[in-house]
Amino acid sequence: MPYSDREELMKQVKGSLPYAAILWLWAAALLPRTLGQCERKPVIFNFGDSNSDTGGYAAAFGVTFVLPFGRAFFHEQNSRISDGRLLIDFLCESLKASYLSPYLESVGSNFTNGANFAIAGASTLPTFKLFSLNNHILQFLRFQARSILLASKGYPDQVTEEEFKNALYVMDIGQNDLSAAFTYLTYDQIILKIPTYIYEIRSAIWSIYQSGGRNFWIHGTGPLGCMPQKLATTAPQNATTDYDPVGCLVPLNNAAKEFNGQLKALCEELQSGMNNITIVYVDVYSVKYDLIANSAKYGFENPLEVCCGSGGPPYNFNQNVTCGNSGSTACDPRQKYVSWDGVHFTQAANFVIASSILSSNFSTPRTRLNFFCNG
Repeated sequence: MPYSDREELMKQVKGSLPYAAILWLWAAALLPRTLGQCERKPVIFNFGDSNSDTGGYAAAFGVTFVLPFGRAFFHEQNSRISDGRLLIDFLCESLKASYLSPYLESVGSNFTNGANFAIAGASTLPTFKLFSLNNHILQFLRFQARSILLASKGYPDQVTEEEFKNALYVMDIGQNDLSAAFTYLTYDQIILKIPTYIYEIRSAIWSIYQSGGRNFWIHGTGPLGCMPQKLATTAPQNATTDYDPVGCLVPLNNAAKEFNGQLKALCEELQSGMNNITIVYVDVYSVKYDLIANSAKYGFENPLEVCCGSGGPPYNFNQNVTCGNSGSTACDPRQKYVSWDGVHFTQAANFVIASSILSSNFSTPRTRLNFFCNG
């Protein structure tokens, strides 16, 4: 549906429906109608950080995320750092696939349609966090070898060698590298360091390719300078030039754009230089920035303010009293916020983000998500 048509739809329903219903109609208008059509079972392996962690961190460190986490959908402990579903959850839903079980979760996991290796705090470089991207790949290679071995011995419900070959490999990582770097490096130093992050992603893709993987779905990082956490804790060098018209920090966003530019170039290079590979770069930055810059059109309010936090306007973020800790409060469930806790998005925001991504308008080459489970 063209953008102008979606605006007309909003005008027609506005005033006759609750604002929450307007939001869902808007997002539904974005959803492609051809999703979920797969000729073979979709199998997905995800590598990333907290933006796509469906329980890896909780399983690794014995952490429990209680309400208000998960209040918008799960209504119970679910190990996601949000009030509900994440982008990866909506991508799975679009293919009519089950949500991805965390690789490290020993109870109740179902790996028949893939596994999730993402863990909150993960980064590309081992020097920053325990669970680096390289660690994710080592875990995957063990999972793959073990699955194929058990399948050969007749164990049921294992991912087969053919399914590993046809699976989709999703990567959404790099935000923590940039975020951490801004705490101790200058902007120029960070720009010089970005190629080392890209190299780690290259190595990860190459390792999966060598093990038989052929389909890759690579997410760029989001607008780091629009995160309430960064806005509340970063002292600008120049109050006039460091903020853009939306209110986001320009240096942080410029670093994210540079990272994305190099990541997109990597994807294009690998696509042309490797045999029998499909690698799709997804411009997540543009999707998320559009949502923040035009939040009112999507039915959201206070795009730079945290729903679950403390401290009040303009950001409602206090690094000493974050969401889930004593002293923090969550916004009214009927309100539509973009940011859940200052770093992560709400379920409502993730739904709109997923809708835009699933349109394929932000993919290079322009490719539907279900391309890999057909043909």
